[in-house]
Formats: sequence, C-alpha cells, structure tokens
Amino acid sequence: MKLFITGISTDVGKTIASAIIVEALEADYWKPIQAGDVDHSDSHKVKSFISNKKTIIHPNSYLLNTPASPHLAAAIDGVTIDLKQIKEPIIQNHLVVEGAGGVFVPLNDTDCVIDLIQRDYKVIVVSRHYLGSINHTLLTVESLLNRKIVIGGIIFSGDENPSTESIIRKKTGIKCIGRIEQEPYFDQNVIKEYADRFRENLLKLQ
Repeated sequence: MKLFITGISTDVGKTIASAIIVEALEADYWKPIQAGDVDHSDSHKVKSFISNKKTIIHPNSYLLNTPASPHLAAAIDGVTIDLKQIKEPIIQNHLVVEGAGGVFVPLNDTDCVIDLIQRDYKVIVVSRHYLGSINHTLLTVESLLNRKIVIGGIIFSGDENPSTESIIRKKTGIKCIGRIEQEPYFDQNVIKEYADRFRENLLKLQ
C-alpha cells in the first residue's frame, strides 16, 4: 500500500500524521522534496518519532536549502525540479510519501505537488482548523477528485471543531482516519499511542 500525505496548507500537521501512519503500518517513509531545515528535516523528525525497527527512511530526491516554496527554493539553489528525476524507492513494504505544503504548491513553472501523486497512491488529507479551513479542505478534495485520484481518508489535526469536521465529512463523504489533538508535545510514546488508534482504519485502506 502506498499512501500520499498532503495537507490543506502548510504547517497543518502533515509530518506528525506521516509519523503516526509510518509507525502504525511499520511503513517506509519518503519525502521527495524537502525545502529548508536541511539538518532537521521532516525525514529527521519522522525518524525521531518512530520506534519500530522495520521502517526505512528513504533519501529526498531534492534537498533544498531555503525554507520556501519548492520552485523558489530550487531556483535559489540554481536547480530546476524535474519530475523525471523523482524516482520512487523500490521496496516490498508499505510506503508513506509526504508532500510539501498543499496540492498546488509549485515545483517548477509547470508542475505542482499534485503532479507527484501516482495512480497507485491513496491520498490522506490532513486538515487543521482555522478560519478558511473548510474552504481549503473542500478545494483540496475537489482538486484530487477532478484528477480521479483516490482519497483514502482525512485526518483532523489540532483542537476539535465539531461543526467544521461535520460539514467537511458531510460534503465530501470521506472516511475519517482519526484526529490528532493539540498535544503539549510529541515523542515516540505519543506517536505510538496514535498509531495504535489509527491502525485499524489504515489497514482497511488496503
């Protein structure tokens, strides 16, 4: 099973969600494009959060120095992101692929994050509550469906907002994998607790 983790915006909890899913499935992890935080990247964070011994963290296809939109970070580094150079690792395990920002974050003059999503991927949308998040969530879902991309489910992140979650679920019909509370901190124990909670729903996606 290959799961692509995307968010409705930046800083909505994709990496925490990715770590939970990786731990739940003992899956491999791959972030094709990392922009900024080279020494404390999302790959480093996921590695620090998980406790299983099976997961392999695969190298980024592009590791860019500037914390910015990938197209700009690449330009600053003097490179152009080429989708043909982004090669999925060949593995026998489940694979969790983490995107960068939202689905229409530009990678170059023509491609966006949504163009990284392969036909055999199932997408998990991470939605965090803020003013405008309903619109951003529905737009994300609509964009994925318009491209006939399979959406496996949604994860809600942050403080609970029953009204927001209810209307999103009614309008999309997407299965909720689970919700991640506004925890005071995340460590291996917290990630494992969520992994245990989410595992059954994740395994149903196979």
